[in-house]
Amino acid sequence: MSLLALTVAATEVAAEQASDTALVEGAILLGVATLFVLLFRRLGLGAVLGYLIAGSLVGPYGLGLVGGGESKLAFAEIGIAFLLFLVGLELHPRRLWDMRHAIFGLGLAQVVITGLILSGLIFLTLGFSWQAALALGLPLALSSTAQVLPGLKSSGRINSPFGEKAFSILLFQDLAIVPMITIIAVLSRAPASAAGPPGWQMALYTVGAIVVLVLAGRFVVNPLLRIIGRYGERELFVVVGLLVVLASAAFMHSLHLSTALGAFIAGVMLADSPYRHEIEADVEPFRLVLLGLFFLAVGMVLDLNVIRDDPLRVVALAAGLVAVKVAVLTVIVRLFGKPWSVALGLGLLLSQGGEFGFLLFTQATEAQLIVPEAASLFSAVVTLSMISTPFLMLFARNLEFAPESVAADLDDPEHAPRGSAIVVGYGRFGQIVTQMLNAVDCSVTLIDKKPSQIETSGRFDTKVYYGDGLKIDVLRRADAEHARLIIFCTDDRSFDAAVMAPIVKAFPDAKILTRVFDRRQLMAIDGAGIDGAVRETFESSIALGLLALKQIEVSEDEIADVEQALRHLDAERLDAQISEGDLRAGMDHRFIAGGGRQAASVLETLRERRRAAKLAKEEAEAAVGA
Repeated sequence: MSLLALTVAATEVAAEQASDTALVEGAILLGVATLFVLLFRRLGLGAVLGYLIAGSLVGPYGLGLVGGGESKLAFAEIGIAFLLFLVGLELHPRRLWDMRHAIFGLGLAQVVITGLILSGLIFLTLGFSWQAALALGLPLALSSTAQVLPGLKSSGRINSPFGEKAFSILLFQDLAIVPMITIIAVLSRAPASAAGPPGWQMALYTVGAIVVLVLAGRFVVNPLLRIIGRYGERELFVVVGLLVVLASAAFMHSLHLSTALGAFIAGVMLADSPYRHEIEADVEPFRLVLLGLFFLAVGMVLDLNVIRDDPLRVVALAAGLVAVKVAVLTVIVRLFGKPWSVALGLGLLLSQGGEFGFLLFTQATEAQLIVPEAASLFSAVVTLSMISTPFLMLFARNLEFAPESVAADLDDPEHAPRGSAIVVGYGRFGQIVTQMLNAVDCSVTLIDKKPSQIETSGRFDTKVYYGDGLKIDVLRRADAEHARLIIFCTDDRSFDAAVMAPIVKAFPDAKILTRVFDRRQLMAIDGAGIDGAVRETFESSIALGLLALKQIEVSEDEIADVEQALRHLDAERLDAQISEGDLRAGMDHRFIAGGGRQAASVLETLRERRRAAKLAKEEAEAAVGA
């Protein structure tokens, strides 16, 4: 056999072995990750820690079942690019404007002040140069979006005032990653070579690249999406979403800039696109998988020897990081005029290090600002601080719902005259319900937990009592045992069957009605035993739709048929969704462009009944006339 043939054969064997190794390692990683994520989810510690522990266990510093952590980390960083792309998609100008004070006031103050204080402490106590201290301190100011946001969403607190403040800070932290990447590039000590330009030139490249990407989004990507939208091919949105992320990241990489920065700009330039939601839905699964792989790779490259060699130092640094961030953020939030309980709650909630710290430590190492040992040390510190998060979140939640100082001057429901009905939540929804009860002389006890709402209602001679009406003891103080009706009109999206069922059981003689945000929450309270629920916008949407049909001169009979058919179809679809636990159930029970088979059938049945009834009436009248 010739030398060439031997070389080819050896290459093929090596490629086959590499392929087999990759398959085995992939199976091991996914299997262990599934086990630990399920375990940590069950313990309430979050998926991120599950991925990190799984990666460290099977990685080269653990059992050594999987190797090549650095190469996997380089590939998995695409997950960070996808995450930043989705962050950019959320930056709609109107939303930024509404939250501008919290984002660019509170968020900016937290990142800058916390980052500088941590940098100063590292510089003064650990002997790092000021450049290295800055490259370590600024990333440590970031918190874990991947840990905090899922917790807020699952508990339904993301839209509460507390949750909005936490989200605003996290959003600015995500934005701050971009300048942090640039700062590390500018401070880089890596020698100038053909591999990359000097730091000052990279800063200029950054500005130029942003301009190019924004122009490309406006004059290339958005027109392309409009063309695809005409064809309605879903898979093309998937292709374009991936294309935009990868092309933007590749463009930035070719300029020796961060791929994450390119993906972020790609998201921002599509934030106003009418096809933003389609792209977001299509890209989200890739983000979840790749981000999970990123945390696995981080766990693999985490040097456990650092913890084993000096555990007390690592634990002390992690505890110091948490303590400093709690103290600094508490003071900052208090200076912004918030109560101490809210300030301390936010400080505890956002006290951990963030996942982007791993990425920035890696970049700082490549920029020769810190040595690999320092990156390993502070990566271990961030990991340990993240382990503390689930426990600190419990304290943060208690502080979040602590009564505000002004609540001492508000009357408790126990002082309310005994009423036939209790209305919990006296906002715009509850006010209309209360008026209808007052119209029939039904005595009503009003409860709300927002002091500002109670104060405003008092100006209009309406007495509202202070308390959280979802708590059984508050309802007891309002004499709920003798009430005929308990109506929940709050805009709380978080309560579900687990919250409502004990209330139903505690007050069996009262009819319990509730307002829900949407059909998801309606599904969530299924089985609680309540007597009725209304989606907050359903009836108003039907009313506006009926008005629209009148404006285009649809006949009154046809309008009545459409309304009846719509209500019938929606009820059947809702029953299917609840029984199957799937929002996609009953998809054919909708009126869509072209009719929809099931919907058209229901409407046609109603039309036939109306025509038959009309014909029968005419025949009866004719018979009487004869």
